[in-house]
Amino acid sequence: MSKVQVYFVPGLAAGKEIFKNIVLPPERYDVHVLEWLIPEKEETIESYAKRMASGITEENVVLVGVSFGGVMVQEMVSFLKIYKLIIISSVKSREELPTRLRLASTTKAYKLVPTRLATSVEDLTSFAIGPRSKKRLRLYNEYLSVRDKAYLDWAIAQMVNWNRKSIDKNVIHIHGDQDAIFPIKYITNALVLEGGTHVMILNKGSKISNMLVSIIENK
Repeated sequence: MSKVQVYFVPGLAAGKEIFKNIVLPPERYDVHVLEWLIPEKEETIESYAKRMASGITEENVVLVGVSFGGVMVQEMVSFLKIYKLIIISSVKSREELPTRLRLASTTKAYKLVPTRLATSVEDLTSFAIGPRSKKRLRLYNEYLSVRDKAYLDWAIAQMVNWNRKSIDKNVIHIHGDQDAIFPIKYITNALVLEGGTHVMILNKGSKISNMLVSIIENK
């Protein structure tokens, strides 16, 4: 019996290290992480998603995206034949974005942020995963490894301006009830992980791993 191919896309500015606590049974799963590409000048999210999708050569894969990676996998499915689509700590439409992010799109305030993020670990961490203590800032610094300014400018603009109105009924959504970036009160139809924050992929890796196996193997 062939193994299930699982492709992960990390959150904004994050590298493959963010999945270090996700463990799927190796006898049944091959795990891959698609790392962020540097966007081309004025590239659309659709064009970028197509380039990301080109890194997947198999059909009927499981696609898993975290945070902004969750937005990206929802764009990527237009170019792939997949088995299951799972998002973690993310949103399924513009309606699930918190008011502050929707307002940032209207005012274009987000354009003031990225240059600072490229040089400030604290600002980058606050934007990507929410307010944290100094100790946790140091811990999460190693996971937010994509500091390219062109990427940060582009990714933040795409997240804030994501304009999907209708929810894909095939998306399976795992969300924490303590998520500070995408508060649970805006989220619909999710599998809620009690005590889960925006970075639960790191500190609740075992529970999320079990949830993923359950979702994938529930035919």
